[in-house]
Amino acid sequence: MGATVFIVDDDRAVRAAMSLLVECCGWETRAYASAREFLDAYSPGEPGCLLLDLEMRGMSGLEAQEWLGKCEIPLPVIVVTAHDDDALALRAREAGALAVLGKPFRDDELVNWIERAVGPAR
Repeated sequence: MGATVFIVDDDRAVRAAMSLLVECCGWETRAYASAREFLDAYSPGEPGCLLLDLEMRGMSGLEAQEWLGKCEIPLPVIVVTAHDDDALALRAREAGALAVLGKPFRDDELVNWIERAVGPAR
């Protein structure tokens, strides 16, 4: 089984656009409207990476990322955020994010980071 790209964003249109892009490149996706929904569904050890929005209602993306780290779940995280907040981006990197991409992001940049995280699509 190949890697899955898990997409967590509270904006339905953003989830749909990222899912379409990632699937067109050949990866499987699973999309979630909240960090809690993702954490409830994710089975540790599933191969893949996480595209994670930071600013969401309820549990923030940063809180989810920190939870994964505390539980020693080595899921690569690529943060995608519409908020230009250097302090928040730094906290995400310190928590282990591979990259912090601003919305709107370039498609090729996101695909490049996914390839770094999980390897080329099959």
